[in-house]
Amino acid sequence: MSTRYDWTIEELKELYAMPLLKLIAKANLLHNQLHEPAEVQVCSLISIKTGGCPEDCKYCAQSSRYQTSVSVQPMMQYEAVLNEAKKAAERGATRVCLGAAWREVRDSKQFEEVLQMVKGITDLGVEVCCTLGRLKERQAERLKEAGLYAYNHNLDSSERFYKTIITTRTYQDRLNTLDIVEKANLSVCCGGILGMGEDPIDRLELLLMLCRRNPHPESVPINRLSPIPGTPLEDQPKVSIWEMIRVIAVARIVLPEAMVRLSAGRIEMSYEQQALCFLAGANSIFAGEKLLTVANTPIDRDEEMFQLLGLKKRSAFAKGCLK
Repeated sequence: MSTRYDWTIEELKELYAMPLLKLIAKANLLHNQLHEPAEVQVCSLISIKTGGCPEDCKYCAQSSRYQTSVSVQPMMQYEAVLNEAKKAAERGATRVCLGAAWREVRDSKQFEEVLQMVKGITDLGVEVCCTLGRLKERQAERLKEAGLYAYNHNLDSSERFYKTIITTRTYQDRLNTLDIVEKANLSVCCGGILGMGEDPIDRLELLLMLCRRNPHPESVPINRLSPIPGTPLEDQPKVSIWEMIRVIAVARIVLPEAMVRLSAGRIEMSYEQQALCFLAGANSIFAGEKLLTVANTPIDRDEEMFQLLGLKKRSAFAKGCLK
């Protein structure tokens, strides 16, 4: 199957409306053709600068605009970050993502420290990803020079729905950042969040935006909203696991070579539910006790799941697909 960049919203609607088992089968067939089905990449996320973000993202505990249990923390020191990365690598993580609650990257002492962290973790032999907000071309180039493998900058939802969730940064701002990341020859990690109150069409329009980008993002995280007390979305009902599976399957079909990552919200999924997500095309998880500020599945449960399902951990810097 050749990669397509001309999908239409009507085609995505047709996929989404298929009987669930038929949709999973279609996605699984493609997944087996292009990926090693028993291989799942384990990623680890380290919050190197927590809290105090000036943005108003309604889902985020780190926004300074909301009263949540998250307090502002100083920037982590290099040695502490490197130790966390070493622990993650010893547990089988082959990608380490560094997250900072920043609106944008500034040329500062803190950015110099991030560059040092990127180099130190890259030297461990794992992929390094950063999510630091907006950045300029030269900053992206410097991250690349330091050894950064990927940059995460999510679109979150459709452009229409995005405006109801975030007002401090435009959708176009985010697209511009993705362009800067691509220009620096960094791998693009870009996905969204399900369960913020959006309609199914918003989820499909997000996928349409991603699959029309040339090249497609290498990595597509699918997050399930974890409602945070104190945020505007604290009472938002949980999105159905069946919706998660359906969106993952459509993502696998329209983004055939991408790594589709099960991200936030996985702690509430049973082994059986996660197995269906893997069948539908997911081939990566975030492991560790916490994802930025929300709880995550315990390490021992993930190890048990890998044994039960016969999964093996994907090595770092492996090609995204078999072809």
